[in-house]
Amino acid sequence: MKPCGRHAFTVFVMTIAALAMCLPLGVNASETALEPAMRQSMEQLIEQYIKAHPEVIEQSLQALEAKREADEHARQKVALSKHQQELLNDPASPVSGNPSGDITVVEFFDYRCGYCKRAAGAVTQLQKEDRRIRVIYKDFPILGEASELAAKAALASKAQGKHQAFHEALLASKGDVTKDSILSLAGEIGLDSKRLEADMANPEWQAVIERNRALAKNLGISGTPGFIVGTELVPGALDVNGLKELIARARDGK
Repeated sequence: MKPCGRHAFTVFVMTIAALAMCLPLGVNASETALEPAMRQSMEQLIEQYIKAHPEVIEQSLQALEAKREADEHARQKVALSKHQQELLNDPASPVSGNPSGDITVVEFFDYRCGYCKRAAGAVTQLQKEDRRIRVIYKDFPILGEASELAAKAALASKAQGKHQAFHEALLASKGDVTKDSILSLAGEIGLDSKRLEADMANPEWQAVIERNRALAKNLGISGTPGFIVGTELVPGALDVNGLKELIARARDGK
């Protein structure tokens, strides 16, 4: 009767071990005259086992991927704990929702990112439905100079008290992002375009962007959007239900 499952794998490992024990103690396989025959026997045994149990390869790959994910999750938790101050208390990062909210949602985003645009409505809806939520925006322009330009404009708009409206308008906008289109959009929502243009030149905004890039790197965030709620970091666009699930887990963990 052919062994199967874990038992088959155990038999396989024991057989390999038995073959390996045929070598003299302390002698490397490449140094012994039995090496060619031994190698051939082991290769044949491995080949036969894989043919009889091809699922082992898939299971091994799945186990390896699960381990990598677990290791990365553990690393991210440590990083999140280490960088709480930068995540939650950088005065240069725009804040919306309830400034005293019990749960904070941090979003790394790019104004030209299609997935960020897709998630924008969910973030806005969340703030309307849950008045205990604080949202922190981390400008993380990864799609070129136009993205940086939009980020600087949004950061500069804080001085006129219209960041949230401008932020949502930028994410809802379509077409190419240029300086002219940004200033035109600013005028449409009531910003002083000339003042905004002057404020955009402030070198502080580049420093903010670079801090956000360094923070993203430390946390393992390489794309946008990226959401952080409590001790969880979730890459990719989320709908409002996905955000609510994260928030519920964060509240349960308190």
